[in-house]
Amino acid sequence: MKNNRPTEQSPGITLGDVYFVLFRHKWKILLCSAAGFLAAIVFFLFHPPPYQSDAKLFIRYVVDSRSMNPTANNSTTTSPDEMGESIMNSEMEILSSFDLAEEAATNIGPEKILAATIGGNDPIKAANVIRNGLTVDAPSRSSVIHLVFHHPDPTIVQPVLREIIGDYLEKHLQVHQSVGTSDDFLTEETSRLRSQIEQTESELLAAKTNAGIISVEDAEKSYSEQITKIQEQLFQAETDLAERQATVAPDAAITTNATNTVALTETPAEQIAEYQKICARLDFLKNRENDYLNKLGYTEENKLVQEVDVQIDETTKLKIGLEGKYPALAALYVPSSNLATQQTSSSSGLDQLMALQSKVKVLKGQLARIQSEAVEVNEAESKISDLQRKKQIQEGNYQYFATSLEQARIDEALGPGRVSNISAIQTPTPPFKDRSKKFKTMLVMVVAGVLGGLAWAFLIEFYFDRSVKRPIEVEARLKIPLFLSIPDIGGSGQKHLAQAVQRKQLQFNGGETSAKSGDPSLAEGGKLEIVSWEASSFLNQFYDALRDRLVVYFESINLTRKPKLVAVTSTDRGSGVSTIASGLAASLSETGDGRVLLVSMDHQGGAAQQFFHGKPACKLDDALEGGKRDNALVQENLYVVEEGSNTEKLQRILPKRFASLVPKLKASDYDYIIFDMPPVSQTSITSRLAGFMDMMLLVIESEKTDREMVQQATALLAQSKANVGAVLNKTKKYVPTRLHQESLSDV
Repeated sequence: MKNNRPTEQSPGITLGDVYFVLFRHKWKILLCSAAGFLAAIVFFLFHPPPYQSDAKLFIRYVVDSRSMNPTANNSTTTSPDEMGESIMNSEMEILSSFDLAEEAATNIGPEKILAATIGGNDPIKAANVIRNGLTVDAPSRSSVIHLVFHHPDPTIVQPVLREIIGDYLEKHLQVHQSVGTSDDFLTEETSRLRSQIEQTESELLAAKTNAGIISVEDAEKSYSEQITKIQEQLFQAETDLAERQATVAPDAAITTNATNTVALTETPAEQIAEYQKICARLDFLKNRENDYLNKLGYTEENKLVQEVDVQIDETTKLKIGLEGKYPALAALYVPSSNLATQQTSSSSGLDQLMALQSKVKVLKGQLARIQSEAVEVNEAESKISDLQRKKQIQEGNYQYFATSLEQARIDEALGPGRVSNISAIQTPTPPFKDRSKKFKTMLVMVVAGVLGGLAWAFLIEFYFDRSVKRPIEVEARLKIPLFLSIPDIGGSGQKHLAQAVQRKQLQFNGGETSAKSGDPSLAEGGKLEIVSWEASSFLNQFYDALRDRLVVYFESINLTRKPKLVAVTSTDRGSGVSTIASGLAASLSETGDGRVLLVSMDHQGGAAQQFFHGKPACKLDDALEGGKRDNALVQENLYVVEEGSNTEKLQRILPKRFASLVPKLKASDYDYIIFDMPPVSQTSITSRLAGFMDMMLLVIESEKTDREMVQQATALLAQSKANVGAVLNKTKKYVPTRLHQESLSDV
């Protein structure tokens, strides 16, 4: 059917869900909370806190050295700052080690430690007692370690903790420092290294004296500067010599070769000057190459010789290029080997030329001498460098052993078991009982009880108990329109409903109605009789509400024809179907002048039986005929009949027979025909007759009917294309009214 109200998906757990769980399972929660309180009380009475002693150690830094080899870079000093958490963890591991506990137990005495616990003198058990009673903790980004030792004997806690700290300091040295570093060994090694350094310094001084230098670096720098300066002077002198040769040689060439005079007069003057410079440059380079090869003894693979060869090739190319353009220029070139025969023409030019040649010769001699001295310095440099490196190594070793000796003397001055990088901020305190931890444990027990009760309640509500409990679940989870929610009249909160308005109601005589179930069809003892209808019913207001909502629903879908067929069913027996069907029929009969027919289709003692002294008095066929239905009249406008008996044959033939009665039902003068149907199942007639009904009211018993059963029943009815609405019966109200946040259907 179409829902007359929008159905929204439940947004998870709401505040109303929390209230419902808390108040519905309040006794479970209170029981678990009481168990937590009881456990805390038992713990307080039977578990007195042990005695304890506290101490604090400050770790300035950690020196880690694995060997006595000073050349190995394996000695590090690490401060336990915010980046040194691993250092603090390592120290705490040393403090909590079994070896340390065993050593402390042996020094104190196993019998003293075990006297107040299990007794005996086993050192292993005593070490376990110490280890289990010792708590080691270091706050984050801190250089302080907190030590706490617990023991039942107050005379033990302080001495044991003091012994643990002393043994830890010795263990710290064994772990982080090298072994065998006695004062005598360190003193001897320091003296030996000092003697080696003095001997190396003497050898280094002798090597520098023999080489005539004080500093190798300064000598190499001085020779390099001198060689550069002399090379510059030599280059300039050779250039001047080449120029002078160029001024003297052309004059001799002109006098000896008159035939070229005419040709030279035709050559531009600037080309002649350029050619003379190139020739002078070529002679200069050739002379330099000759000096490198013959005087200095350089080979052709020498870098200087190769550079001069490249310059000679480039200059020769320039000379040949000019001679190709002006052939007469070739007569001007006179090699430097013929220069002496051409200097007779000018005595002053020859003097200058000779002076330049002498200067070049002297400069070359100076360059050769300085280069020779530089070679000697280079040869001495290797020995001096070796001695300097040897001295550096010896000084590093000496510094290492000197520092170790100084540290050993400091440790000796501090006393046995003392480490300079670790100090006690707080020495072991006298024994006392710390009750704060006991109260924390008690608080944990209480909180665990409360949380356990809450977890128990929520697990039952959302996982184990799959029944339908509240009206809000019908539409939110089952997707079925909810017509009415009827409270459980057995609840103490519903006693005021018994003061409802007086109205005629179907009841028994000679038996008592079960008030707890709210179903008048369930009687005990006596004979079924028709009695007066002037009885009190506290459910009348809910039947009237169901009637009104049913009428409004038919109006909303424009169903104006008569009669309107309404069936009331459920998923299992005992849900109150017969009571609701009879109450709805009685309420509809009081509306207007129309007639209402109540048909009992349930053959297990339905509501119709109470009107016929326990036996059928009128059939459905008779009720559809005006002359025969008087026997079915139980009050004004209300007729009650029972259809057939509970036989397997009826189960097979009733749907076919009912289909033949549909035309008669629709042609009758009843306004409403209410059918009290058996529970929905795969074999019941309810699902097969549902398609003939204008409305199927599915009665769901709160906290008993499983949601999956309702979904299966809805699916079976949907196959018959029936319009299904829900009536939630026997609901219980747990949440106080001021906290109630659900729909109006809960009220």
